[in-house]
Amino acid sequence: MADILEKIKEAGVVGAGGAGFPTHVKLRCNAEIVISNGAECEPLLNVDQYTMRDSAEEIISGLLLAMQATGAKRGVICTKEHYHDAVESLQRAVKDRGGISLKLMKSTYPAGDEQVMVYEVTGKVVPTGGLPIDAGAVVLNVTTLRNIHRAMQCVPVTTRSVTVTGEVASPVTLEVPIGTSYQTLIDRAGGPKQSDDFVALIGGPCMGALESDWSKPVTKTTGGIVVLRADHPLVATKTDDFARDVKLAKAVCCQCSLCTQMCPRNALGLKVEPHKAMRAAANGDGALLGDVNGVFSCCNCGLCTYYACNFGLNPAAMMTRMKEGLSRAGVKPEKRIAYPVDAGYHLTKLPVYRLESRMDMARFEASAPFVREELIVSSVSIPLKMHIGAAAEAVVAAGTRVKRGDLIARIPEGKMGANVHASIDGSIAAVDAFAIRIER
Repeated sequence: MADILEKIKEAGVVGAGGAGFPTHVKLRCNAEIVISNGAECEPLLNVDQYTMRDSAEEIISGLLLAMQATGAKRGVICTKEHYHDAVESLQRAVKDRGGISLKLMKSTYPAGDEQVMVYEVTGKVVPTGGLPIDAGAVVLNVTTLRNIHRAMQCVPVTTRSVTVTGEVASPVTLEVPIGTSYQTLIDRAGGPKQSDDFVALIGGPCMGALESDWSKPVTKTTGGIVVLRADHPLVATKTDDFARDVKLAKAVCCQCSLCTQMCPRNALGLKVEPHKAMRAAANGDGALLGDVNGVFSCCNCGLCTYYACNFGLNPAAMMTRMKEGLSRAGVKPEKRIAYPVDAGYHLTKLPVYRLESRMDMARFEASAPFVREELIVSSVSIPLKMHIGAAAEAVVAAGTRVKRGDLIARIPEGKMGANVHASIDGSIAAVDAFAIRIER
């Protein structure tokens, strides 16, 4: 076990599907089951299904290693049943592998939420303020599992698969060196040059963040780039404007509670109640927030905003602000489950096509084929922090020649973090507190 974790640590493996939690830390536990997340939560993205199709054997190997590290007896790979090529590849790879099985899911949102997935696989609910391990589970993205396998071959994380879609001529999924600029990927997809008329969502339509600076780099957790016109309604919704949102809450929110009724985590008994966040904001009274514990269980999936609210309000943003405010005030969640799973839990499973239609995203639901050849770039800017924890510390200086895979930044002594490696051959052009730039 120690050898597995050390190699994962040296290779700089982090969670590829979310916030980038260092994998060697996550696996330092005793688990009953390891769940592989290949459900691709965000609409329009294709990274997970192509990874499963093309790297099924590596994924199974990584899953077995994760099970070995945690002592888990079961491994389950969750993916969507309509990913036919990926399912076929996984079925071949799983054959005769004791303790490993597939769970095929419908194309609903948010199928890829790890707490939803833990419940669907184990029947257990992750408590507020808790982690999947509180239900005996460890959840790892399929790309993370592939990277675990490669770590055992002493191959560090230097590339990332990214789907580029939206207002581009040729939607595509690319394998690119970490540190490649967004603009380079958007150009490859035939998209617009950066201007005031377009913005990009980094990560996906629902949970992705707006980005107007396309010189920024792809990181270990970047899974999608969705290019939109600046006048797309989603851009206004995602633009942070607290005064506007409060004014609309006062004028329009009728407390119908449909946002709460459709919340999948509320249906799990976690007391996530966006309508009460809207009520508290509209009245300027935190006492109206209800069970503050439930605010911390919101996963920011955005379903309440992008589908449930018939008035175009933004309860998801309000929940995020409430969570941040509570944290600043020193409030912490209690580790508990508020209520039993709702009998209508299955009714919160929203078909992805309906969500896309409501968000005016259905027109972008085109094939984004995977280009097997890695994109060649002349320079990269590799961030020193692409993960939860402390930023890595540079171990190279300007002028140093490096080869792809060379260690260029290491976890600070005594801190939680992840190592960083050169993603191309070249010379170190610059090193600062935030990134290392390499030029061929």
